[in-house]
Amino acid sequence: MNLLYKTYYYSSYQCDQGRCFYVDFGHKRVKLSFCQLLALRQKVHNIDISSHFDKDLNYSGIEILTLCNREHLFVFDTLQIIDLKQLLKATFGILELNSLVVP
Repeated sequence: MNLLYKTYYYSSYQCDQGRCFYVDFGHKRVKLSFCQLLALRQKVHNIDISSHFDKDLNYSGIEILTLCNREHLFVFDTLQIIDLKQLLKATFGILELNSLVVP
């Protein structure tokens, strides 16, 4: 497995042999296909982080995400969501750079 990117809370890996990706959430490592990784990116991208700072919109300051057809359930606070957004943005940036370097 190759480390793609690491943030304070999370890490992303690419496994060439298994043709899959792993996201390490600290307490749990989740195996994802590329399509599942894209779906995770879309879910995280759709989270309105500004609502976390408005008590009328998101009183608790948490987000609940399900992954892989509801196989995994995660509860994130505001800082974890910001970190997850950074991880996914950087992971896809690294993948794009790798596609430019490797013919």
